[in-house]
Amino acid sequence: MACYGKCIETVIKHLDQFKPERDNPEQFLEAVSTSLQALSPQKQAFIMEVLSGCLEYRKLLTVVVDAFYVRDGRLCLWADYSLFEVICYLATFQLEELGFRLFSHIIKSQPLHKMCKFLGFLFNPLNLGSWIKDEWSLVYETAYVKENWIDPLMRWQPEVQELITQLQGVLTNQSPPSKTKTKVTEPKEFNLTAPRPRAIPVPEPVPEVAKTRPVPRSTYQPPREQQLLEVTKRHNRWKAEELLLRANIEAMRCAVPRTRGEPPEQDPKKKLQLRDPPRILKPKLTFYRPNNAPVKLNTAAVLREAALYQRQVEKELQRVDKLVDGAGDFSEFLEWQKKMQAKDREEQLAAGECRRLQGKLSHEEAILARKQVELEKKQKAERQKEELLMQQCAERRLQEERSVKELVEQVMETQKNVRAAQTKLLKGRRQIVQEVMEESRELLQRSAEAAKEEQRRRCELTAQLRALETQPTRKGKLVDLTQIPGYGLEGEMSIVELRERLALLKEAQQRKQEEKRDQIIRGKRAKSQELQNAVEQVALCRAANGRTAALRWEEKKAQSATAGAPSQDERVLELQRRIREKAAQRRGQGAQPHVSAPQALRPKPRAQREAQRRLELEQSRERRLRALVQEGMACGPARPLGAA
Repeated sequence: MACYGKCIETVIKHLDQFKPERDNPEQFLEAVSTSLQALSPQKQAFIMEVLSGCLEYRKLLTVVVDAFYVRDGRLCLWADYSLFEVICYLATFQLEELGFRLFSHIIKSQPLHKMCKFLGFLFNPLNLGSWIKDEWSLVYETAYVKENWIDPLMRWQPEVQELITQLQGVLTNQSPPSKTKTKVTEPKEFNLTAPRPRAIPVPEPVPEVAKTRPVPRSTYQPPREQQLLEVTKRHNRWKAEELLLRANIEAMRCAVPRTRGEPPEQDPKKKLQLRDPPRILKPKLTFYRPNNAPVKLNTAAVLREAALYQRQVEKELQRVDKLVDGAGDFSEFLEWQKKMQAKDREEQLAAGECRRLQGKLSHEEAILARKQVELEKKQKAERQKEELLMQQCAERRLQEERSVKELVEQVMETQKNVRAAQTKLLKGRRQIVQEVMEESRELLQRSAEAAKEEQRRRCELTAQLRALETQPTRKGKLVDLTQIPGYGLEGEMSIVELRERLALLKEAQQRKQEEKRDQIIRGKRAKSQELQNAVEQVALCRAANGRTAALRWEEKKAQSATAGAPSQDERVLELQRRIREKAAQRRGQGAQPHVSAPQALRPKPRAQREAQRRLELEQSRERRLRALVQEGMACGPARPLGAA
């Protein structure tokens, strides 16, 4: 063990002498080999191999040792840096070649508490699998690092952990060092002259600052002239909207869209009804849904809707201009188009019903085919199950016979080899006892030496600390904040002047911020006024659209009530008859296993379906009409802009 300790010390000494920025590794190894000529060839080969390996893999070893000093080895000395590099190299690259027994002897030849710390850090599975693997992969390939270095270290981890626990037990059981009485040095005070007491400076009088006047309240209130201008602007806008509404109501006859069969005598009645036009209510910023739930729109939504209504007004004005120029009416074409669309819709409904009934018929046929296939599969599965049971019984019987024969042969062999095994076991135990006794003697000797070295080191540290305590301390120096340092620099000033200049700069920056804030507030007020105008315009247009939609839905409801019941198609009747036949055929096979059709696919009577569809259609129309009426009432009474 002492031999390995001396070899490791030689390697550490040469590693400390190596400087990578100055020395060449090859020349350095040649110089070391010439200096080791006096040693035996075995020691020389071991030292050269370990030293060359540490120089070759210096990057990998530096990563681990630096991390050890940062994390677990903060209290370790930097003089042991080369020792930890050598141990890391032996554990990573030479553990398989040396063997665990020789490696443990090398570890025990070094300071035990340092080896416990470093081995626990190096063989920690979390460190090996995470950052050590990642750092080494930056130098070599990941697959090569994992296969040649990380995996062997993980395999040796249980044995190394047992070695660490063994070393910790030795450290805890070692005898405490004997305390020798040493003469304590008693410090004596110096006979120094007592300093004179400092004179207390005369306090400077605080200057009296003139009391400033408070800021008047009118500074933070808007001027009264601006309020009067806003009231006048709203009154003028209300008058302009009333004039626009009256002009739209009393428009020319050519601007009123009507069918050719409608009599033109309705204009006098309209004039009589609209002599007293409704007043325009001021819209709020909040709109209402059909269920009276408030909807608060953002600025983009309000402006987008106002632009939409403006485009609608422009289109309406263009249409009026075309009518004035003599353009025709498309009401008859629109009625014919509606009739053709209704006819096409009826044909589409009949075709959709046919497709649905065809799918239902194919579903019934698929159920009948599935039942037949299931019956055939069940019979086939029963036959295969019987054959499999017979085969398993035969295999189990053969396996039991083989196991009985093997058991008999094993019993015969064990009876023959009992005596040889007992003698071999006794020899192995004796050899283990001898090895343990030798190792225990060596550990006791090393622990005594380590205790002496530790006691000597503590005495040296105590002497150094006492010498530091006896050194005199320097006293502080007064600082004058009004004095200029006098270094000869440009723009040199005292601390008081610097503080005053910083205060002036801060005041100027605050004034700039206040001016910018006032400018932003004025811009926001202008934008809010524009938004208020757009909201009022949107409210008027929404109310007009609500009333127009309500009238349109009433006309559609009256037309749907007068329309007759749709005729039944012959293809639909034929498909329904075939479906009833298939369903009766499937229900007739009650004795066999069957799959029932879903309840939703059973056919309903024709009269019941028609009545249900008609009831749902009427309910949906009533709900939509009620919602439109509520929206119009919530937004206020008005007429669409640009409508005749």
